[in-house]
Amino acid sequence: MSAGTSNKRKSINLALQGGGSHGALTWGVLDRLLEDDRLEITGISGTSAGAMNAVVLADGLASAGRQGARDALTRFWKDVSDAARFSPIQRGPLARATGDFSLDRSPGFLLFEGLSRLFSPYELNPLNLNPLRNILVKRVDFGRVNTMPGLHVHVTATNVRTGRPRVFNPGEITADAVLASACLPQMFPAVEIDGEAYWDGGFTGNPALYPLLISEDSPDIVVVQINPLVRNALPRSAREIMNRVNEISFNSSLVKELRAIGLMQRVAEAKGIDLGTYTRTYLHLIHTDLEVQDLVASSKLNAEWDYLRKLFDLGRGWADAWLEENFVHVGQRSTLDLDSLEGDAHLPVPVLLPDAAE
Repeated sequence: MSAGTSNKRKSINLALQGGGSHGALTWGVLDRLLEDDRLEITGISGTSAGAMNAVVLADGLASAGRQGARDALTRFWKDVSDAARFSPIQRGPLARATGDFSLDRSPGFLLFEGLSRLFSPYELNPLNLNPLRNILVKRVDFGRVNTMPGLHVHVTATNVRTGRPRVFNPGEITADAVLASACLPQMFPAVEIDGEAYWDGGFTGNPALYPLLISEDSPDIVVVQINPLVRNALPRSAREIMNRVNEISFNSSLVKELRAIGLMQRVAEAKGIDLGTYTRTYLHLIHTDLEVQDLVASSKLNAEWDYLRKLFDLGRGWADAWLEENFVHVGQRSTLDLDSLEGDAHLPVPVLLPDAAE
């Protein structure tokens, strides 16, 4: 079915993961979903790059509708790319000549990697310079984001003192909240809000699902995951091991929440317990593990426009495939196989599941 041919619009909530410039994958997914007017987005929970995508989308949607949201996301990512041109972390000539978008051999990246093990951002960046602040202030009207009717946005950061997630809800979302959600402690000093210090939300909620679980606007939660769950090759080098540790860390909160939802639903069904909106929660996943495995971790710091557009196109392809196969199931059932998250799974969580009746 092509976009715009359905008589009834289906509502969905979006859960957007973080991942540096790999957030351009999510940009592509969102662009394709916004293009399809059979869908209505009623809630978004985002972390790090996912939080930035969330607030930019919400502001664009509030000011100029679907096309406005698509245009706003494009402008935001172009601004990110333009700002990155002044970064000392750039690809070397060989990488450019071979089309390698990783920064593993970049002199600037190698220098940063070494310095960050010896010095904190309080020493390396004492003025707390962050070009993303200027971009957010320039591009996002947070008053509109906080008061937009029909769309609630949630942003997750990690409280440094307690180690717990802090979810900023409508009325609380500011540029500081979004920057806190994207504050990698190796790169930036903690963001202080109301006397509390915050780091990247990926440590505790990447993204947080529970704000969407209690929503009565839609039973469907579509998770856009951009970090690989499964990595088939055994990490052997020091960098590969550290990268895999980070991937596992930044996926663990999401996996735990998904497993908890699955367990809760199974127990409720077995015991005949009515959990209200929790019982009728349909989970979906837009993600392709094998393709994400090919993205080198250091490329999360590469914001060249050609690379961002490549990721954008890849994300649009993910969303297009998901819509083609699973749109019919929205509002009817989950298409994410939660059982695949149990035990020692060897295969990626499937993106597309056949109809249970087939």
